[in-house]
Amino acid sequence: MFVGHLAVALGAKRAEPRIPLGAAVTAAFGLDLLWPILLLLGVESVRVHVGDTAFTNLSFDSYPWSHSLLVVTGWSVLTGFIGRGVFGSWRVGAVLGSVVLSHWVLDLITHRPDLPLWPGGPVAGLGLWNSIPGTIIVEGTLLGGGLWLYIRGSSARDRTGRWALVGLVAMTGLVWISQPWSPPPPNAAAVAWGALILWLLPPWARWIEAHRATRTAAR
Repeated sequence: MFVGHLAVALGAKRAEPRIPLGAAVTAAFGLDLLWPILLLLGVESVRVHVGDTAFTNLSFDSYPWSHSLLVVTGWSVLTGFIGRGVFGSWRVGAVLGSVVLSHWVLDLITHRPDLPLWPGGPVAGLGLWNSIPGTIIVEGTLLGGGLWLYIRGSSARDRTGRWALVGLVAMTGLVWISQPWSPPPPNAAAVAWGALILWLLPPWARWIEAHRATRTAAR
């Protein structure tokens, strides 16, 4: 899943306004921020496999340290403690930790059975990516819902606050929706280097929030 993770970040900001949007986006995409680094280090592996599912040409052969349920649960707990320490609130920490864990749950819906329950353990996946219309409907609905929640809970202070948000949603949406019709990447290294672009999302989210205010503050 891709824009579904952004939807969770936007919804988390509405659920707990004390969470900076950049932190929510980092938590939502954290596993995918870690993944390309582990690929480049040779710790995990991916393979270009045309037609692996209808929606993607990638075969996720091994990613136990970034995407197995057991390890992700550990990342979630760690994020919760970090959130508690940084923001001085167990609620903030719990929400951020839950956002990290939501990544695995959403990936479970879309991936074919390739998500390990623990390193070396059985794999799971419900395979929504085998249906292009189904993927578009489910992820598109999630994105629309998350965006609606975020907009209801914040207002733009200036044009930047409005158009930076539009740009983020448009960019992530275009990357997501174009996947089934884009040419496959040449090799796994290109996948890893290309995925590093996700590191732009947290500072982009911080930029958006610097130009928006919560509805209560605006009133």
